[in-house]
Amino acid sequence: MMKATLLLSMACANAFSPSRTTRRIASLAASTGDSIEFAKYEGLGNDFILIDDRDRDTPSLTPEQSERLCHRNFGIGGDGVIFALKAPEDGNYDFSMRIYNSDGSEPEMCGNGIRCFAQFLKDLGADAESYRVNTLAGPIIPVMNPDSTITVDMGEPILDGPKVPTTLAPNSEFNSVVEQTHIDKNGKEWKISAVSMGNPHAIIYVDDLEKDINFEVDGPALEGDTGAFPAKTNVEFCQVMSPTHIKMKVWERGAGPTLACGTGTCALVVAAIRANKIPRPAEGERVRVTLPGGDLFIEWRESNNRVYMSGPAKLSFKGTALLK
Repeated sequence: MMKATLLLSMACANAFSPSRTTRRIASLAASTGDSIEFAKYEGLGNDFILIDDRDRDTPSLTPEQSERLCHRNFGIGGDGVIFALKAPEDGNYDFSMRIYNSDGSEPEMCGNGIRCFAQFLKDLGADAESYRVNTLAGPIIPVMNPDSTITVDMGEPILDGPKVPTTLAPNSEFNSVVEQTHIDKNGKEWKISAVSMGNPHAIIYVDDLEKDINFEVDGPALEGDTGAFPAKTNVEFCQVMSPTHIKMKVWERGAGPTLACGTGTCALVVAAIRANKIPRPAEGERVRVTLPGGDLFIEWRESNNRVYMSGPAKLSFKGTALLK
């Protein structure tokens, strides 16, 4: 694995143009080894390193380099590295997005990441009301709201069990898995709902998030249970607080415990409605999902079967990373 020495210049979120300090650091980096400029963003504490690769078709860093940069002691620190790439030549998109997790693996999509991606593009000067983004999970459309939040059309949930993918036996309509009993590789019994938002999710509803799970043990056991989830899975432990409010703790595939998960919040709202944990809200109404990093707001529209996620994304700092 390549070692990375970091030279960071701090900047406030409202000053995105390069500072004199940043230029001096970039000059030093260029004289001592390969370097890359980055911006650090967070969406409810789910944090990402953003790289401007809009002149490229593929990421400028390898998975191994990305993993190193995500290390919180020896790198910049982050839950993943996101690359803003040029759009495909078919003319159907404005940009492409790729992401490497903090362990070097590549997920299909990331809900908090796509909001950070959209804010990054805006800060770079691509100032539009919305963007059509090409991802490994298909087209995703973030919309910039007047209140500085971002609403993302996350598309239709995938309910068909084998397409999630999961080997758990379907037990509901649409060939879906709804609170199916499963014994994980640690011998614990769970009732799991399986939903994909372009990436797989195992959703588990409990009475008490603090008492009913051993998060640091149960999370990784379920994530890596490839007998039930061949591509591994994100794991959401959830507690219903009211008909319009759910609390969640997430163990993300490839990243471990994070403060927020956008695709996970979408999946858990769909799962809650299908398991009759909450009623389906009327068109235009949203479910509040409280994560360790804050709240996201989710709407699953009956009119078009699409899921919409709303929440913030903010610049933390930017700088230059020296790779050698």
